[in-house]
Amino acid sequence: MFDVTFPTPPGKPERSSGKPSSTGVAGQSRRIALRRSGRRHGPITRLITPWNIGELTQPFVFLCYSELGPGARTVVGAQPGIGVLTLVLSGALAFQDATGTKRTVAAGGFTWTMPGEVVWHAGDRITGEPLRTLQLWVDLSRSPASLAGESQWVAPQEVQEEGPVRVALGQFGHARSPLAHAPPDINYFHVRLKDAQRWRYAAPNEHNVTWFAVDRGGVRLPEDGRVLREQIALFGDPRGVIEVQADGESSFVLGSARGIDSMDPGLEGHEFSVLDRRLARGRRR
Repeated sequence: MFDVTFPTPPGKPERSSGKPSSTGVAGQSRRIALRRSGRRHGPITRLITPWNIGELTQPFVFLCYSELGPGARTVVGAQPGIGVLTLVLSGALAFQDATGTKRTVAAGGFTWTMPGEVVWHAGDRITGEPLRTLQLWVDLSRSPASLAGESQWVAPQEVQEEGPVRVALGQFGHARSPLAHAPPDINYFHVRLKDAQRWRYAAPNEHNVTWFAVDRGGVRLPEDGRVLREQIALFGDPRGVIEVQADGESSFVLGSARGIDSMDPGLEGHEFSVLDRRLARGRRR
């Protein structure tokens, strides 16, 4: 169903401290367990959906890339228990929140829409550029404090950076999410690399869901080849380090978290990814 490939079982590498950094991390390279292309529907490419690989990526339940012309308009309705993060990749996003307040977010910024709120998004006519966005839905059912927060809009200059990484949720090195009520135990980064630039990521110990999706260019992994534009890669065994090298100017988002079904009796600890657990369940039946 998911076109799964089975990597060679890894050894026991050194783990991270729980605060990922771009330097000083040792360990075996993590392998891709599933790679697939997004499904295009007009201007929208769906990369994660609840009825497809979303069951393997929870708490990340939906991810789509979209490209809209200036003035094009969409409506965003946050479902109960779901937070929606819309990252602006190019152009400018004009939106109106539930109170009627109108804002504009330029490329590099993002909006965070809370459950039960309905807003509209439109490509801003001033820049004349296509509006390119990545929209992520996050399950907040385990985060009561996050559900009590408010929707926010974040300007590009408010997004903290470390090296090529811009942090929308969680933490990377010294850079943290600017959201006042960011959901805990979830990392979501926007990574931009120059041609041939290398980058590496070791997920915190408790994170057993990790994936990345490319919106521009492509990246190459030491043992797994290339991941191209509008493709997503999911990783299996959570131990070790993800190492990528850019093929041309490249941009991608990476998510890692503790999976919602990580407490599976018979598969104790965090030595398995959620994908590993699903496969192990199937073998036990």
